[in-house]
Amino acid sequence: MATIVPYTFEKKEEQAIYFTSFVKGMKVLIATEKPFAKKAVDGIVEILEGAGHTVSRLEKYTDKTQLLDAVADVDALIVRSDKITCDVLAAAPNLKIVVRAGAGYDNVDCATAKERGVVVMNTPGQNSNAVAELAIAMMIFMSRNCFTPGTGGEIKGKTLAIHAYGNVGRLVGCKGKALGMNVIAYDPFVSDNSVFECDGVEKVDSVEELYRRADFLSLHIPATPQTKGSIGYNLLTSMPKGATLVNTARKEVIDEAGLKQALTEREDLKYVSDVAPECCSELCECFGKRYFATPKKMGAETAEANINAGLAAARQIVEFFETGCTKFQVNR
Repeated sequence: MATIVPYTFEKKEEQAIYFTSFVKGMKVLIATEKPFAKKAVDGIVEILEGAGHTVSRLEKYTDKTQLLDAVADVDALIVRSDKITCDVLAAAPNLKIVVRAGAGYDNVDCATAKERGVVVMNTPGQNSNAVAELAIAMMIFMSRNCFTPGTGGEIKGKTLAIHAYGNVGRLVGCKGKALGMNVIAYDPFVSDNSVFECDGVEKVDSVEELYRRADFLSLHIPATPQTKGSIGYNLLTSMPKGATLVNTARKEVIDEAGLKQALTEREDLKYVSDVAPECCSELCECFGKRYFATPKKMGAETAEANINAGLAAARQIVEFFETGCTKFQVNR
């Protein structure tokens, strides 16, 4: 089992002493079933080896046993959407840190990692612009009849509602305002109203009001026990005529039965997603141009986001071993 890391120290000197043995010579594995761009990998290796660590790579692996074998002697792990489950963690007795290169981290068993003293981090903000651009593109795509012949609409002057006002949500709002949209947002976890005021965005008081006013609803909530299946029939059927729900978050937050019922009863509603639901083929067959999903999740699939997230992951590992920094830890 990995060394249990004490995350709090009486003095900074104590923290520095504790991490002295970690500063150099750690073995870092880049485990990516869907590999980083070459430029990203080269940068990751340069950062890590420049700090005195060794780097190994497991790319385009096709079987989980390959991952289990590869983690046997590593101290740190960089992944993308790879599943770091309890058995992977058990197979890595020296593991001290996992960095998910991206914002979402539901592919990592954070609870088991915490039990084993393994720090889990994400790289928030590195993919945000890529996801925000895709969300806006999806709005235009749906408003223009999925780029098929026929009269479409414009997004200028429409109300853009943002559900969760984090890094991506704020960027979507900024881009929407630049295109002449009226932007409103709801996020119960953002208590500082000046954030909304600074952006020129109206903060609404409830999720019900948000959906009731949305011509376009951009969804950015994480998949948690509280949010899974939370977006369903009641919220969707409360949206204005011709409204579009844009999901660049997670498929699990959608109540698929409620979605199908809402699309069936409301022939004006549209749904576009960056992650195909389980009932994708049924939605395609039943609702035509009112539904679209990308073939696979593409929000972070830009060269820039790929490089940014990878380099950030490498830097966070270096800082963790040098100073014990756990700024982006998600399993406290």
